[in-house]
Formats: sequence, structure tokens, C-alpha cells
Amino acid sequence: MRKLLDINNPIMKALITIFDLIALSIFWTVFSLPIVTMGAASAALYHAVYQHVRKGDDYLWSSFWSAFKSNFKRSTLVWLVPLGILIVLTFDAIVFRSIYLQGKPFGWVYYAVLVIITFVLTWTIYLAAYGARFNGTVKEVLKYSWILFRAHPLLLLCIMVLLVGGIALALTIPPLMIIIPAGIYWGSTFPMEAIFKKHMRPEDLERVQRGED
Repeated sequence: MRKLLDINNPIMKALITIFDLIALSIFWTVFSLPIVTMGAASAALYHAVYQHVRKGDDYLWSSFWSAFKSNFKRSTLVWLVPLGILIVLTFDAIVFRSIYLQGKPFGWVYYAVLVIITFVLTWTIYLAAYGARFNGTVKEVLKYSWILFRAHPLLLLCIMVLLVGGIALALTIPPLMIIIPAGIYWGSTFPMEAIFKKHMRPEDLERVQRGED
């Protein structure tokens, strides 16, 4: 029993990680409710998942809250760009779905729009991750996250599979929504950090390897 309750026990570590992901998903959902704050909430989610859940640094709530406050203005302005694109695409999806259901020509465009929406949603993960990990202006976050988005197609595919899989799980088993947001970001930290390391300056990479960032 003592071994089972040891926090270094693999089972206990897994349970703690699940609890942390559930708590972070709830934080993210609550702080995303105004919609316009979703960018800051997503950056805070990535920061907390990477720093607390993966690395074990800082406390869960303070990790999320401090990142939310420090990234609020920049991440909110950054988020308005994909938000505007998603609003337009959602309207297009509604229109073309109606056309598709009626069996009219160009109904297939509905599926093309869904694919584009998936790419944009994946880009929002890049925006949140870059904003959480690096300094820079709104323009720089948009620019460099887009460059990284296009530069590594295999890692992009990994993140897209995580996103689509998470959405599919949420639609199939709705109660899993309590863990899926943070779960997607937790999974995304592995390819995202691999991307970042490819482009970091040697001195920054050395700091990461020493566990200082």
C-alpha cells in the first residue's frame, strides 16, 4: 500500500497527471468563456502544461494564472486574427453544408472548408505555444508561428492528428471534454518543443537542456 501511494509510483504519477489535465481544462474553459480571451487562456494552458505537468515546475494554478496575466494583451490581439478567419469559415461551412444536403453542385466545398478550419485551429495551437514560450510583438508572434507552421509538415501532421482525434473523442464521448483541451495541448508540447529546439539560438537551447526554461 505504501508503494502504491508513493508519488513516484508510475500509477500515482499517471493519476496526478490526469488530475492536473482535468483542472487545467476547467481553467481553460472558464477563462475562454468570453471567446475573445481564448487566446490568452490557450497561451496560459500551454505554459502550465509544459512547465507544471511536463517539467514539474511551479504550482498548477499559479503557473496558469501568471501566464494568463502576462500574455493577456498580446495573446488577445493575436487571437483576433484566427478568430475572424474562423467566423468567416464557420459561416461558409453552414452555407455549403446546406448546399451539400440539397444535393446541389459545389456541395463538396463543405468538406474543403472543414479541412481549412482544421488547419486554422491547428495554427491556433502554434500561436498559443509560441506566445507562451517566447517574447515578441503581436506581428512577430503571427509571423514566426506561421513560418514554423509551414516549415515542418510531419510535426504539423502530428499536432493536427491530436486535434482531430481530441475533437472526435469529444463528439463521441462528451464527458471526456473535461480533460480533452489540456490533453491536446499536453500532447502538442512534444512536437512543438521539438520544433522550437530546431530554431533556438545555441545559448537558449543550452538553457532548455539545463532545465532553466
